[in-house]
Amino acid sequence: MGTTAYDADGVRLAGDLVLPETAATGVVSFAHGSGSSRHSPRNRAVAEVLRRAGLGTLLIDLLTAEEERTDDATGELRFDTGLLGRRMQATVDWLAGQAATRDLPVGLFGASTGAAAALIAAAERPARVRAVVSRGGRPDLAGAALSGVHALVLLIVGGEDREVLRLNEQAAERLPASCRVHVVPGATHLFPEPGALEEVAERATDWFARMTPEEPGAV
Repeated sequence: MGTTAYDADGVRLAGDLVLPETAATGVVSFAHGSGSSRHSPRNRAVAEVLRRAGLGTLLIDLLTAEEERTDDATGELRFDTGLLGRRMQATVDWLAGQAATRDLPVGLFGASTGAAAALIAAAERPARVRAVVSRGGRPDLAGAALSGVHALVLLIVGGEDREVLRLNEQAAERLPASCRVHVVPGATHLFPEPGALEEVAERATDWFARMTPEEPGAV
């Protein structure tokens, strides 16, 4: 479908929806991290791998252009997980209303603060969101929503990103028993090390495969 726009939380958000050439087995919406956008090269690299595995992808901007300018100057919106979570919920609802995606299982991929937004949306839309993957995320910022998540959750963290790893391990204790923490040895927060992002993409692909009808609820 290409670039699209839709209403979310009283604003108009932009997104890039791409479906594989063959019939999609699911669709994954990406929630970018603080100070980033739908043009994040890391998220786009992961999205390309997911599409090769038969999944559709939706990369969105959680903030409008005006809000991004405000956030660049003040940093006041990037940690507003309530706002970001509502916009992810609206994104899930939008996918449910599109002919090309309404019957597909939905997964969410969140980076940094986007992981909290994804988990909040998963808690609020349990019938729609089947799986969540976090890349170097801050799931702890989802707060009380963690206990309401029923989706399959994978938290991927760099082994050298020690403080974030500690926060992920604490958050995992409040998530469903199916939650897993995967540590990429030697990787730092943005996974720039050789092979690190490729491992993230591989693990995410395997995890999202579990939300398809052929493997319901597999762990």
